[in-house]
Amino acid sequence: MRALLFAALLAAASAGLAQHRFLVAAAHPLAAEAGAEMLRAGGGALDAAVAVQMVLGLVEPQSSGIGGGAFLLHWSAAERALRGYDGRETAPAAARPDRFLDANGRPLEFRAAVASGLAVGVPGVLRMLEVAHRRHGRAPWRALFAPAIRLAEGGFGMSPRLHGMLERETELRKSAAARALYYDEDGRPRPVGARIVNAAYAGTLRAIAAGGADAFYSGDIAADIVAAVRAHSRPGDLALEDLARYRALERAPLCAAYRARAVCTAAPPGGGLSVLQMLGLLARTGFAQAAPNSAQAVHLFAEAGRLAYADRARFLADPDFVRVPVTGLLEEAYLRERARLVDPRRSMGRAGAGAPRLAPARADGTPARASGTSHFSIVDEHGDAVSMTTTIESAFGSRILVRGFLLNNQLTDFSFVPEQDGVAVANRVQAGKRPRSAMSPAVVLGPDGKLLAALGSPGGPAIVNYVAKTLVAMLDWGLDAQSAVALPNFGSRNGPTELERGTVYEALAAPLRALGHEVRTAELTSGLHAIERSRGGWRGGADPRREGAARGG
Repeated sequence: MRALLFAALLAAASAGLAQHRFLVAAAHPLAAEAGAEMLRAGGGALDAAVAVQMVLGLVEPQSSGIGGGAFLLHWSAAERALRGYDGRETAPAAARPDRFLDANGRPLEFRAAVASGLAVGVPGVLRMLEVAHRRHGRAPWRALFAPAIRLAEGGFGMSPRLHGMLERETELRKSAAARALYYDEDGRPRPVGARIVNAAYAGTLRAIAAGGADAFYSGDIAADIVAAVRAHSRPGDLALEDLARYRALERAPLCAAYRARAVCTAAPPGGGLSVLQMLGLLARTGFAQAAPNSAQAVHLFAEAGRLAYADRARFLADPDFVRVPVTGLLEEAYLRERARLVDPRRSMGRAGAGAPRLAPARADGTPARASGTSHFSIVDEHGDAVSMTTTIESAFGSRILVRGFLLNNQLTDFSFVPEQDGVAVANRVQAGKRPRSAMSPAVVLGPDGKLLAALGSPGGPAIVNYVAKTLVAMLDWGLDAQSAVALPNFGSRNGPTELERGTVYEALAAPLRALGHEVRTAELTSGLHAIERSRGGWRGGADPRREGAARGG
């Protein structure tokens, strides 16, 4: 029955199903190949991660790059140790809680806030990669930039996805540098296949390859970043001192048991806590007994999502600024109490936040809406692995192009409203703070403590659902990585129950409505990339909704 149900999906992107000694699954074939090039030359998973990120910033500039931030998990097979790295952007020292309120105290219109200097946080991905490379790298730092420099100078072909996004974009055209790079004389995006040469980006990468991350966080590059932010028509307050004082952090990953495995993910301000909450709720609501293709499975998944997203809106934020009740949210007693709210016969509609142990009094924050992000998974021949989700926030970030790369609009991930009825919002803007994120890079460890899988997704707030869906598809329904990634997306973010448009899951709309769900069909364009252990080595899955690929040897 399962084979019939997913037949169309199993035909997609099947290259990753081959067995490999090492493997890279990323959002663009050129990025996946750059990572594989590093691994073939004897580099490790972390070396490949640097190469992949540098190429993604060139060929997929709408999603991630050195002007943004990331969360990274690194698995050391020899040590049997998992480490987490936080390269999330930070608010400038001049930032205040009312940053996104107008003169009358009302929240700014979202699109206006995004395409502005106010939205730019201190980029973190380069410093994070440098910190992780010093601990886990095998190849010289300078060598890791070669593929991206080669492509930036020699040019790469405009992809259909990048072309389509440039066609829909309006704000980016206001930048003379961006128009020269991506558009023709009539203001139309260059055609699919057109050669895009980004000499400015190559020059930036050469400086970073030679001088390390310091070449980015100080000197001419830093000065140009600050100048661009402050010269914008809606200027920001980023300062050279903000860049100079940025620090990437090592944060212990969060792990929880599920189906006799350990699922581990990025700690707050990352979004993995909500993924673990969803899994904990599903384990206590009979999800394992629901058929994979059934309205009942989607019903239970959506109800678990409502509860997890409700808690996320109230409690999740930068733990260096607010107390996040991580232990309380994952405790057996709390999950059991929340699971009792799930009625197998009727949707709850909208969930309220719970009251976990040691939770501070908080008001619900305004939700984030953007989804310009990427994810890649890597396993090297030593069995070391990287799961990394990386972003500049919205598509094309703040639309501010500097030295060939785009700056993030990450500060719009903060709640625009800093308090409700006199009660502070946990995710309000504060100087030096990291905004809450949904990014949830994940790894799965077996009962023997060995790595079983590495996965993650872009998708803005929907990341939590995308990653949880893939995990239950693999761990509950027994699908391989490619099939789990391609499986239709579904779930609730504590609003309508969403079903992926144009898939077999649309047929579940009627039975879900009979259970009281407000059902909405949507594109739900994830960008999942997963790698799993198999008998002969490793096999991967690249999301057919985007342009990703799995490359290995």
